[in-house]
Amino acid sequence: MKLSKLFGLHSVQAALDYSPKKIHQAWVDSGRQDKRLGQAVEDLLALGIVPEKVDRKRLDRLADNNNHQGIVIEVEMPGELSESDLKTAVENLSETQTALFLVLDNVQDPHNFGACLRTADATGVQGVIITKDNATGITPTVCKVASGAAETVPVYQVTNLARTLRWLKGEGLWIMGAAGETAQTVYTADFTVPMALVVGAEGKGLRRLTKEQCDVLVSVPMLGQVESLNLSVATGVLLYEAVRQRSLTVN
Repeated sequence: MKLSKLFGLHSVQAALDYSPKKIHQAWVDSGRQDKRLGQAVEDLLALGIVPEKVDRKRLDRLADNNNHQGIVIEVEMPGELSESDLKTAVENLSETQTALFLVLDNVQDPHNFGACLRTADATGVQGVIITKDNATGITPTVCKVASGAAETVPVYQVTNLARTLRWLKGEGLWIMGAAGETAQTVYTADFTVPMALVVGAEGKGLRRLTKEQCDVLVSVPMLGQVESLNLSVATGVLLYEAVRQRSLTVN
């Protein structure tokens, strides 16, 4: 069991909403009184957790001098699942479910990872696949940015991404990679098929071996002066295009 500290009213509320049984203890600012903090304290008390009242300096230390808004909690962190778990999940997809997995190739920024998890939850992604090496896993920062999605979206950690993509193709999934240099855009690609969407690391894009496993590469049109979008923003554009196209086939 891996315990870590979360801080800030938004993060604490997400933990209360999505994983209340994983909260172990809490600390609150003894000198602060406001409605949102009071509600969080009431919710903790309802769980049988009595927050310890401490001064602001103690909270600053507990939150590593980050903006804690008067509250810090210790929680059991969600864990990454294994390659075996991924195979079970893919094999157990029902006939009414069209596979949609998000693959992050060596993504190291926890803020981007957390934002991708949040979008993955919103768009109905069945799982996020990450690499074991040279990539961030589930951290307190990821959980804070994800706002509860780290609890709701399965995260599968794999050792050899190229091998995993080959296996997914063998299971009937189409592998679509995001690459800014390709002429085909997101709006001309077919997102209605069972698929895994692969997005590369910040500033580096897809690795060569990863790109070689992709059945198709797509780009997001850039009409302005900047060369590329933030990773999590581009991921959101791609995933919502999948939502749009799939909703048309249903209707």
